[in-house]
Amino acid sequence: MPFSARDIEAAGAGVGQDDSPASKKGKPEAFGAALPALTRSEAVAAASVLALFVVGIFCVFRAAPRREFDQILRLPRSLADVRLLKDNLAVYARDYQANFILGYCSIYIFMQTFMIPGTIFMSLLAGALFGVVKGGILVVFTATAGASSCYFVSKLIGRPLVSWLWPEKLRYFQSEIAKRKEKLLNYMLFLRITPALPNTFINMASPIVDIPFHIFFAATLIGLIPASYITVKAGRALGDLRSVRELYDFKTLVVLFLIGSVAVVPTILKRKRIYE
Repeated sequence: MPFSARDIEAAGAGVGQDDSPASKKGKPEAFGAALPALTRSEAVAAASVLALFVVGIFCVFRAAPRREFDQILRLPRSLADVRLLKDNLAVYARDYQANFILGYCSIYIFMQTFMIPGTIFMSLLAGALFGVVKGGILVVFTATAGASSCYFVSKLIGRPLVSWLWPEKLRYFQSEIAKRKEKLLNYMLFLRITPALPNTFINMASPIVDIPFHIFFAATLIGLIPASYITVKAGRALGDLRSVRELYDFKTLVVLFLIGSVAVVPTILKRKRIYE
């Protein structure tokens, strides 16, 4: 998923944290609690989805041209990795564009589905290799597909995991959704554009609080565009980027909140008319 301020802190701190801008708020709230127990059917479903992804990715890379194959299999975990991959894969991505994009999408969607940190570096790589327009379209597509995949996996097996990881945040989210049933799309757009809640939490919790998929999908597709643009554009100037934290400075966050606020204006105006 493109990124809010939470994604930046997560990427800067390394593997194991939420890949979205306010990662401190996205940390699990229940470290002392017992691990959630999955039913047999949930465990089978989780294993089946994981196996399906692994087999699919294996088939994609087996079908790819072998040139510089060892470079393709390397996932970027830092800006240095992104710069190295850009130099190594520029010719490959140009000569075997369809194969490269298929492999890129497979990895990105897999990472989004199973909450694996590092997608911000994949977004920077897309900008570095394909430019702002094509890279932006690629990132928005893969981030939306990955978020949608995570939504359906959570719908199958996510309730105990979300309740264990974020019990307080889940109750808050559920109460906020209940208040905004009539303008749910506006509220979801606000959450996607701004770093108000971690993207990983939104992906996992949305089916738990009964957000319809068509609203989730539309809000994700549209709401991720601003953050994707910022990240992909930064990928075009990797040499000038010293840290991923520079992507979301105070000025950028203010702009994102202003854009997100536009989404909730209709709700505020409607409430005002009702009170009057």
